[in-house]
Amino acid sequence: MKKILLGLGIVAAVVIITFVSSYNSIVSKHETITAKWAQVDNQLQRRNDLIPNLVSATKGYAAHEKEVFEAVTNARSQWAKAGSLEEKVKAASAVDAALSRLLFVAENYPELKANETFLKLMDELSGSENRIVVERMRYNDAVRDYNVTVRMFPGNIIAQISGYKVASEYFSADEKARKVPEVKF
Repeated sequence: MKKILLGLGIVAAVVIITFVSSYNSIVSKHETITAKWAQVDNQLQRRNDLIPNLVSATKGYAAHEKEVFEAVTNARSQWAKAGSLEEKVKAASAVDAALSRLLFVAENYPELKANETFLKLMDELSGSENRIVVERMRYNDAVRDYNVTVRMFPGNIIAQISGYKVASEYFSADEKARKVPEVKF
């Protein structure tokens, strides 16, 4: 009888240790997602802070490109209004698209491309874009790691009991970015 009770005690201890360990792992990975998103958010905000200066530097050379400037301004304001993670991801994609249009306009003005202020802003923007790419990648890695944990046994049971769900907010390329551009010589 004592051996049976000892065996049951050991099994119970193993189950409890596994539960606590898995739960703590899920909580840790969930918090990692939050921290990684904060880094993405910081880099997107840095880029958005550069946009008004870039628009101002470009406006003087391309005053008739009003539609492009309005698109950039609207995309930036969408970012400022976004509350949820999903809204911010969508707004960041809109800013990406608007910035690419602005940069296309800038390509048509050689004197603008030679302007020192514009060149400095473009350098800052390039640095921001690179940091955003890195932070998005780190965020996606954290989401993947968390999702694997909450979908595999015993994490799936513990996540369900604890109310943790699979994270679905991955950053991915916009549909327009997936198309191969047509190059004509």
